[in-house]
Amino acid sequence: MKAGIIFGGTGPILILTSYESFNDEKFVAKLAAKGIKKFIASEVPLESVKQKYGKHFDVVMGDLRQTDDLRVMDYDGHNVFYNFPFSEMEKPVYHET
Repeated sequence: MKAGIIFGGTGPILILTSYESFNDEKFVAKLAAKGIKKFIASEVPLESVKQKYGKHFDVVMGDLRQTDDLRVMDYDGHNVFYNFPFSEMEKPVYHET
């Protein structure tokens, strides 16, 4: 499982995914199905997400209504953006269709 910030047209969201890469065709298709066809993705440390979100992390991981391959951890763009310093973000991946 890895964590990443997805910067799209409506602002950043924090996701958890089992995909190895943000360039994976199935990952890209999953985001496209949610209306996200152009994005910048940057991985953030999973341990940092666990620490910052605490019990909410466990709730999201245990939510049986979501699939294992992509879970939205936080969709409050302001919160996501200010919760993670740039120093924790990996090299960004750019995608547009």
